[in-house]
Amino acid sequence: MRMRNLVMLGLAVITVGACSSSATAAPAAGKAWNLTLIQGVAGDPFYVTMACGAQAEATKEGVKLNVTGGNKWDATVQKPVIDSVTAAKPDGVMVAPDDSKALLTPLKAMSDAGIKVTFVDTKLDDTSFAVSSISTDNLAGGTLAAKTLAQLINDKGTVLVVNVDPGISTTDARVKGFTDEMKNHPNVKVLDVQYTHDDPTAATTITTSILASNPDLAGVFATNVQNAEGVATGLKQASNTTVKTIAFDAGPKQIEDLNAGIVQGLIAQDPYGIGVAGVQQTVLALNHGTTTATIQTQLAAITKDNVNDPSVQKYLYKASCS
Repeated sequence: MRMRNLVMLGLAVITVGACSSSATAAPAAGKAWNLTLIQGVAGDPFYVTMACGAQAEATKEGVKLNVTGGNKWDATVQKPVIDSVTAAKPDGVMVAPDDSKALLTPLKAMSDAGIKVTFVDTKLDDTSFAVSSISTDNLAGGTLAAKTLAQLINDKGTVLVVNVDPGISTTDARVKGFTDEMKNHPNVKVLDVQYTHDDPTAATTITTSILASNPDLAGVFATNVQNAEGVATGLKQASNTTVKTIAFDAGPKQIEDLNAGIVQGLIAQDPYGIGVAGVQQTVLALNHGTTTATIQTQLAAITKDNVNDPSVQKYLYKASCS
């Protein structure tokens, strides 16, 4: 019951509003815009779900959508994808940059080529040329993760943060929200952030190593799907059932781990809604409509107690659109 009450409080705290620019813009007469979605990582359930939302909205708007992305979270992998899309000259692009600085040059070149650019999920430090930046309130999500984990471990003990890489707008904000909130919990010690380069195997290795060197480890915060899966594997391999884990995202494997009790809480985003809003904002820009510079979508705190509630079902990520 305590956990259920905590989750409902969390939902109230972080429900910052669904996409405020939900107005649908019909394409110009005789013109079917060509759009492309560049995913942060192809095949990741978060981005699969985003693509489902984008495709549904593209169909509704009467525009064409192509979906592409690199096979790993790496700016050097994503740059050739961006360059290739620019060369294809679509009318508009929704893109989740893998690095907030390193991809400025190719994305600015895309914009300079006359292509409307909308940031979805992640963004660059420089958003001046973007139609809109659409993402979760990641700072609030990190704060909620810290509050939830602190209560789970009775406000004492050592906790670990497992992150992707520095320089990613979304996960950097999650870590900041988490570490800032933990300053309000003086009996909780936060270890140095560990980076995995978005590799679940690395997350497993890190978890195993930290458990060995910190037998008092009480909790883990994993900042995304890949890290959450790796942390869960590490805990299962160690047969450790006392460490509490809070993770961002709600992919199929994470829901399985939640139901199995390996993970105690998930901070789920709304990638479907981000995909919908991305298409809406890009089409508005192409039709010379008024766009919204920054849109923050909703979050939901999911536990084993509420995972089957209709109110949180829309936050569960998809493995495919079918």
